[in-house]
Amino acid sequence: MQKFTTLTGVAAPLNMINVDTDMVIPKQFLTTIKRSGLGKGLFFEMRFDAKGKENPDFVLNKKPYRKAKILVAGDNFGCGSSREHAPWALLDFGIRCVIAPSFADIFYNNCFKNGILPVILPKKDVMRLMAAAEKGSNATFTVDLAGQTVAGPDGERITFDIDPFKKHCLLNGLDDIGLTLQHGKKIESFEDKQRASQPWLYR
Repeated sequence: MQKFTTLTGVAAPLNMINVDTDMVIPKQFLTTIKRSGLGKGLFFEMRFDAKGKENPDFVLNKKPYRKAKILVAGDNFGCGSSREHAPWALLDFGIRCVIAPSFADIFYNNCFKNGILPVILPKKDVMRLMAAAEKGSNATFTVDLAGQTVAGPDGERITFDIDPFKKHCLLNGLDDIGLTLQHGKKIESFEDKQRASQPWLYR
């Protein structure tokens, strides 16, 4: 998993509450277990019309935000089903940080396991950042995970809280497999002992 340290990029404003995972990545894109290629389906039903033509009014179709790295959204982002394809789609599109007043628990935890930083801030701060994000190509934010700050275009820093363990994992690029592999020598030692005492398990 890619490490998350400091991220600087354009922030896209999505001033909507209760954005569920079906809106993030509709069900027709769930037939794959590959993490790549899902960016094309991100917010598909809002980005495109029934004929597959881009909706010019949707934020990610507007020129300043086509390569947004940060998303500023409303309350309860990522609610609905627990599909891990939702953070996969965000990541494949290029978004590595979502800022909102609250997140659905499963989506929130899935973000950390996939290299995305979900930042929870008070609603008043999110709305200030939302307004700043509406500046288009000038809406450059810097998110510093080590310092636990978000800086908007005016340079003002807003501090956010984060679980220390989740922070450690993101800073070091550790997903569940990476965490397990840190104990590789202990696992090998256990297997060697088990192979000697219970050889039939390895036949």
